[in-house]
Amino acid sequence: MNTRSTSGSTSGESPRPPLGRAYWQLWGSSALSNLADGVFKVGLPLVAIRYTREPGLIAGLTFAITLPWLLFSLQAGAMADRLDRRRAMMGANLVRAALLVGLAVLTGLDLISIWMFYLFAFGIGMAETVYDTSSQSIIPQIVSKDQLSRANGRLYAAELTANQFVGPPLGGFLIAAGVVVGLAVPAALWVVAVGALWLVSGSFRVARDRPSTMRSDIAEGLRYLWGHGLLRTLGIVVGVFNLASNAVFPLFVIFAVGPGSVMGLSEPAYGALLTSIAVGSLVGSFAAEPIERRLGRARSLLLTAVGSSLLVGAPALTSDPIVLGVAFFIGGLTITIWNVITVSLRQRIAPDHLLGRVNSGYRLLAWGTMPLGAALGGLLGQVLGVRPVFAIFALLTLSLVVPIGRITDARIEAAEADGSGGAGE
Repeated sequence: MNTRSTSGSTSGESPRPPLGRAYWQLWGSSALSNLADGVFKVGLPLVAIRYTREPGLIAGLTFAITLPWLLFSLQAGAMADRLDRRRAMMGANLVRAALLVGLAVLTGLDLISIWMFYLFAFGIGMAETVYDTSSQSIIPQIVSKDQLSRANGRLYAAELTANQFVGPPLGGFLIAAGVVVGLAVPAALWVVAVGALWLVSGSFRVARDRPSTMRSDIAEGLRYLWGHGLLRTLGIVVGVFNLASNAVFPLFVIFAVGPGSVMGLSEPAYGALLTSIAVGSLVGSFAAEPIERRLGRARSLLLTAVGSSLLVGAPALTSDPIVLGVAFFIGGLTITIWNVITVSLRQRIAPDHLLGRVNSGYRLLAWGTMPLGAALGGLLGQVLGVRPVFAIFALLTLSLVVPIGRITDARIEAAEADGSGGAGE
């Protein structure tokens, strides 16, 4: 493993070497892939509400897309440590494109039902586990350890801008123009992303000391993650937040879109409102590095709990799109600060031959709660109505200040220094 760096708290104070051609080729491919994600994930519920407006059924789409993170994330991590990570990303995007073309054809022929939406969403979500785990694990193979905060920040700028800033309004306009077009465009973008990734030269398969089974590989990664108190805490915290956000945001389309909704927005206006999250995320991707230098990483992480609670709970207090836009902006900014700091930290701590499995185990904690949140939000929305759900999960998100408050800069630096799992316990 490369020599560890603790430069996450001091990077940027001296002249910085360039990130390199391979990084920027990966950056371009990631931007295209995430643009496809943004169009698809906004477009799918907008298509689905033409078939049903039942909160439970609409929330079921998010459940279907995110369920693979609960069922398949560990296998995806083991694959990322066994396969060439670049080729795994390319294959995953081709699978997503093929599935979405199939969905577009069936929808165009009017041979679709809400249950078939679930099936295709599940398949696309399964391919996403492979793509995202490999994507996050390949970065330390392309840039040095002391460049990780900057590289992740720039990558988040591309990913989140494409996924949340450009993708949502584009998805809204495409679906308004035609359902088939709205589904076919992200499929084409995934294919183009594969072409861009093909330009990245080199092998990205991790050397293995000895043959092993998939089961033993998964167990090794889980032991490392669960034995590392700091990474375990961070994974649990983000898992709680993702449960909360996925409980409320599938219901936000019902709260916001259509003449019978609270806000009465059109489909393009709904997409445009969601771009305020992306604007905050874009600002956060560039601000994360200087903010962590000024505040320290521990206090920067604590700040994210407050911003995240605004993102989740603002619709409980107001339906004013301007106020909601400001709250969403703050939420997007603070979430990106969290992501840049914690992803870079994980990449510095975990050995490269374990990084895919550590990332997937972390994602199991962090993203495995997404389908549970979607199911819980749909159930509570049916029983209580949509608006109380926002308040309930805002309080849950705000409670995360307790575990985050136990994380100190000294604990972070000790974990980076030795990666033993015992630092700061």
